[in-house]
Amino acid sequence: MEITKPYNRNLYFFLLLITTAMAARTEGLRFGKKSGEFKIIQVADMHYADGRSTGCLDVFPSQEPTCSDLNTTDFLYRVFRAENPDLVVFTGDNIYGFDATDPIKSMGMAFAPALALKLPWAAVLGNHDQESSLSREGVMRHIITMPHTLSRLNPDGSDIDGYGNYHIEIDGPEGSPLVNKSVLNLYFLDSGDYSTVSAIPGYGWIKPSQQVWFQKTSSQLQTMYKGAPHAQKESAPGLVYFHIPLPEYSSFDSSNFTGVRQEGISSASINSGFFATMVEAGDVKAVFTGHDHLNDFCGKLTGIQLCYAGGFGYHAYGKAGWSRRTRVVSAFLEKTADGQWGGVKSIKTWKRLDDQFLSTIDSQVLWSKGPTGRRRN
Repeated sequence: MEITKPYNRNLYFFLLLITTAMAARTEGLRFGKKSGEFKIIQVADMHYADGRSTGCLDVFPSQEPTCSDLNTTDFLYRVFRAENPDLVVFTGDNIYGFDATDPIKSMGMAFAPALALKLPWAAVLGNHDQESSLSREGVMRHIITMPHTLSRLNPDGSDIDGYGNYHIEIDGPEGSPLVNKSVLNLYFLDSGDYSTVSAIPGYGWIKPSQQVWFQKTSSQLQTMYKGAPHAQKESAPGLVYFHIPLPEYSSFDSSNFTGVRQEGISSASINSGFFATMVEAGDVKAVFTGHDHLNDFCGKLTGIQLCYAGGFGYHAYGKAGWSRRTRVVSAFLEKTADGQWGGVKSIKTWKRLDDQFLSTIDSQVLWSKGPTGRRRN
C-alpha cells in the first residue's frame, strides 16, 4: 500500500524528534562504564581580577613579588590534571568585580583552564561577581554562552528570583539498566548578594520562588526515578551548590565536623527556611558552599552534610601558611545481584591543597547506602 506524502512527512518529523531527544540524553553527563564513579571538583571564591597584574592577599612577604591571579590559574590546572573530574563546579565569587576592569575578559581568564581542558563545568554567582561593569544578570548571561558550560540562566517558563537556578542530571553508565535515568541529581541556586530589604542587614538568601522551584524539581526527579522502566524503590541522591552558607552552618563545632572553622559563619541575618525545605524533600544528601574562605568543614545535621570548600583564589583573603584548597566529591555506584551497575552506593569527599605535593586531606564518607538497601543518614 502506498503511504501518502503527508504521512511520510509527519512520520519523518516524529522520528527526528525521537532521535533528537535520545541524542540530547546521550550527550549528557553519566557515570563511568568501567569505574561506576562520577567525580566533581568544587572551586570556591577564585576572586579573579586582571591576571598577572593582580596581586595576592594573605601570603608570606617572600611570595608577594611573584604571586598573582596566575597562581590561581596554575592551581586549577594542577588539580584538574591530578583528579581528572567529570564536572567542575564554581560556587561563586568567581571574579572579584571591584578589581576586574573588564569582567568578560576576567571571566575568560578565570574559567580558562576548564575551557582549555574541555571539562564540563557549571557555575553559580557569589556576592562579588557583579561588582564591575556587568549586572548580575549580565554576568550569568555571559557565563551560559561560554564553551563546555552546563550553566543555565534560569528554568524555562519560571518566574524565579536570581540568576543561575538550574539542575543537572547524572545518568547511569552506558549499557546499564539505568542508562536513561538520573541516578544523581545536582541542584544549583543563586543565594544572592546583599539584602534588598532595608530592615534586614547583611547578605542575601534563597527566596520562596527558588524554594518552590527546588521542591517541584526534586519531586519530579524522584517520581521519574521510581517510575518505569526499571523502577527504583528509593530516591536518587541529590547534591546542592550555592555560594552563601545557611544559618544552620553555625550548628557545628570541632566535636562534630571534619575540617576547620577559622572564622564566623557569614550567612544571611534571617533564616529563609531552605534547610527545612531540603530536609522535607528527602533526596538531598549534601550541600556545598563557599563565601567563608577560612572554613573548610563538613558537618551533618538532620541527615544532610553541610560543607565548605575553603578558599581557592589568591586574590581572595586567606591565611599565610594555610594552603588554598579545593573540595572533591565522588559518587560510586553499587553492583546489582546480576553484576549490573545500579544506583549510587556511596558519596565520598576529600580536599586537595595547593602545596608542593598537591596533598589530599580529610577524606570522609558523606553518605552511604546500607547493605539492606536502606539509606544511612
